[in-house]
Parts: sequence; structure tokens; C-alpha cells
Amino acid sequence: MRIGTKRLRLQTTITLMICLIVVLVLLIVYVMFGMRFSEEARASLENKAITIARTVSRTPGVVDELVAEAYSGSIQRYATDISAINDVQFVVVMDMGGIRRSHPDPALIGKHFMGGDETDALHGKETISVAEGSLGYSVRAFSPIFAPDGKQVGAVAVGISLGSVRSAVQQNRWIIYSGILVGGLMGIFGAILLARKIKRMMFGMEPGEIAKLLEERSAMLQSTKEGILAVDKESRITLVNAEARRLMGSVGLNQEPVGRQAGQFWPLLRMEKVLETGEALQDKEVEQSGITLLVNVVPVRVNGIIEGAIATFRDKTEISILMERLSGISLYAEALRAQTHEFMNKLHVIMGLTNMRSYSRLEEYLTDIVQSIQTEADSVVRQVKDPVMVGFLLGKLSRIREADVRLVIRDDGMLPEAADHEVARELVTIAGNLLDNALEALQGADNKQIEIGFRHKDNQLTLEVSDNGTGIAAENGAHLFEQGYSTKGGDRGVGLYLVRRSVDKLGGTITYNSREGEGTEFTVEIPYRAKN
Repeated sequence: MRIGTKRLRLQTTITLMICLIVVLVLLIVYVMFGMRFSEEARASLENKAITIARTVSRTPGVVDELVAEAYSGSIQRYATDISAINDVQFVVVMDMGGIRRSHPDPALIGKHFMGGDETDALHGKETISVAEGSLGYSVRAFSPIFAPDGKQVGAVAVGISLGSVRSAVQQNRWIIYSGILVGGLMGIFGAILLARKIKRMMFGMEPGEIAKLLEERSAMLQSTKEGILAVDKESRITLVNAEARRLMGSVGLNQEPVGRQAGQFWPLLRMEKVLETGEALQDKEVEQSGITLLVNVVPVRVNGIIEGAIATFRDKTEISILMERLSGISLYAEALRAQTHEFMNKLHVIMGLTNMRSYSRLEEYLTDIVQSIQTEADSVVRQVKDPVMVGFLLGKLSRIREADVRLVIRDDGMLPEAADHEVARELVTIAGNLLDNALEALQGADNKQIEIGFRHKDNQLTLEVSDNGTGIAAENGAHLFEQGYSTKGGDRGVGLYLVRRSVDKLGGTITYNSREGEGTEFTVEIPYRAKN
């Protein structure tokens, strides 16, 4: 809300609006009830006057004296007493000629009644009027007086001054004023409390800030690469982002999900169970329509009370591809690190021989290095034609040499360059993890040796990696390719799992042959189309 160029805060706006509403309501109440109370106060006084007039007109003493026309002053005394008891301005009894037989001013007794509004009463009618008499303006009630035989013998007038009427009306208005004041104060106090409560419920944020936060939240939800599905405490779906709709469409859930019960729409997520127990589901695999999703479901708590739940899910195949790519990159990095470490050692030797000016020994050392590197490079290049695998194996040779292990590349076959670069990357993952697994199996063994061989025929590639390490126990063979399973301690069991995933992705097979204490040989067969 703005006033001029200044924007009011939410709390101030709510307080002002509620106060304005309270003032308008109280003003309407004042107008309606003020008029009503004024009418009722006047009607009450008029009713009082006519009641007194009727009472006096039926008093035997008054009637008898008017019938006898022998005025002894008893009517005056009686009228004076009635006037004092009932707190009225006057009680005047008159005969049929309009002559007063009683009056608050005894000097006016015997004189004609003033005002001119007594005519109807002298003709047998009860009336109420406002007129000016000897005592000023007053509300006057008239009642005729009849003799026992039904003949009218006079009339009685009871007057209440207009000042008394106004005083009664004003007294009622002060009651209204008091009520309006109390109601206004309570309304203002309630408005302030309500504004503060709403402010706390909105975490102290202004509407503009909430709108901006909502837009940012919506943008983040729609742009994230994970499917997000939220439900309320009644398990009704309240939010679905774009990625969730895509993944749900891929598993055959094409209906509109918002507003539906999560347990009926997609029971495999088990969101109702999370709402009941309050326990999160972590990394749960859900398979539907041939697609495996990795699902996490967590409860949403507000002030310790579960108000809903959120499920996030992603295609497990995409995660696996990312893991494999990261694994391949790590293998490249490890190979480069090993090469760098080896060449740094050689540079240190060269620098030391140079400082010692042992040029003849330096020449022999360099000759040996060049021949060794050339021999290894020739061996690799001769058997492997794929440049990616060549670079990888040359780097791997350095690391294996550091571990005092001999790497033999079999010469009974060769590896041509792959027509599909994706296959080449997957092959690096397979060969790299098998070599690392073989290297770890050689710990504590004598005459450590690893052999790797490639045979390509009829668009089929056979990869063999063997070692002379400790071998694999028979009881461990059934779990060898499971993720996280390892006999080497915690946070292991990833390498052979990635090998199996890459082999399955390429549509190949993997087998192994192991003898405890003698070594292990892994054989991988995959479809492999050569570039040339």
C-alpha cells in the first residue's frame, strides 16, 4: 500500500485498514442505534405521561368532584401528589369548558387551559402532542374523564418538559458513545495484535519480498534436473516441477497429478508411509516401465509437526553415466599424475648428474631411459591403435612401474581404433578399473606381474586382464560386482561395479577365473566396431 511516494509496511497497512473498518462500522452503529434510542426514549416518556393521565382520569375522587361541580381543592392536592411522585412537569385537570381545576401554579387554577391541543381530549379522544403552555414547551398527554353514566365531565393533561425528553435522549446517547469508545479501543488493539500475528506467520517478510521469493523458488524448482513432487499432510499432491512431469511421462504416468492422492497416483513412492512414520526414505530404487529411478522422500516439519513430504527422484541411468564419466576422468588424471611423478624423479636424477658434471653417466642414463620408453611405447603402439587407449596405457605403465609391477601387453592380438568414441571411453573405464583391481590384488605377492591383451574379430572385442596375486575366495565370487561390496575395507567396492555397468551398457559379458594363491583373470567380451 502506498501513500504518496511512501510504501507502507504490511503491519501498518493491516492496522490502518482494520481500524478504518472498525470506525465505519461503529459510525453506522451510532447512526442506527442513536436514532432508535432517541425514538425509544421519547416513546417511553410519552407512554409514561399517557399512563399517568389515564390513572388520574379514572380516580373516583377526581370524577366525583367534576360531576358535583363542587370544587373543594382535593383535585389540586391529588394532582400535586401525582406530579411529585411520578416526576412530571404538571398534572392539570380541566372541566368541559377547558377551565383548570389543578395546576402547579395555584394562581392559574380557574383559568382556561393554554396550548389549544386539548380540544380532542374534550371530545373524548386520547392524544399526545407537543405544545407551549404556561410552563413552556412540553410533551403533553391527554385523557378524557367520564362519569359513571358514561357522560364526559372533563379531561386531564400530563406534561413532561422537552428538557427532560432531551436529557433522557442525551443519556442514551452517552451510553452509545461509551460503547463506541470501548469498541473502537478494542478494535484498534485487536488490529495491532492481528497485524503482528500475520507478520510472524509470514516470517517478518513483506508481500513484495514473499512474491520475489516465490518467483525465485518456482524458477529453481522448474530448472533443477531432479524431479520434485510435494504433498500436504493429507497426502494430496500440491507441487510437481517440469523434470518430474518428464520422468513421470517416461514411466507412463501421463495424468494430471496435482490435487490427487499420492498413494493412488504413484504408490511406489511410499509418501504416505513417510507422512505416518516421519522417517525419510533415502536412495530407494523404484523400477517402473523398464526405467529405474533413484528416489528420496523426506517429511516436511513445521514447528515439529509433519505438514507434508517432498520426493526427489532422478533416472538412475543418468546418474550411472555421470559416475562412469567421472571414473574415466579420474583414471586419466591418475595416469597423468603417475607419469608426472615418474618424470619428476628422472629430472631429479638428470639434474644431479649435471651438477656433478658426470656427463658420461648422464649419457648412459638418458640412453637407458629413451630405450625403455621407446620399447614400452613401441609395444603399446604396436598392439593398440586407438589413440585414447594408447595415451591411457602409457600413463598407466608409469604408475604400475612405481608399484614395482611388470605390465605385459600380449602380442597375440590388437585393438583397432573404435568407430564410436563413446565405446572408447567405456573401454577406458573397463580396462582402467580392471588394472587397478589387479594392482591391488598383487599387494604382498612376489614377482608381481599383470598381463593385458586385446583380440578383435568380427566386430567383437575380447579384453583379458590377469594377475598373479592372491586370487578370489569362492565365497566372495557371488558378490564381486555389487556396489559397495569389498573385502578391502569400507568406502570401497566401486571399481568392479562400474566395470559391470559399462559392460552391460555396451551389451557385453564379463567372466573371471581365479585360483586362490595363484591369481585371477577377467575376460570381457563386447561389441566393437573398428573405425578402419
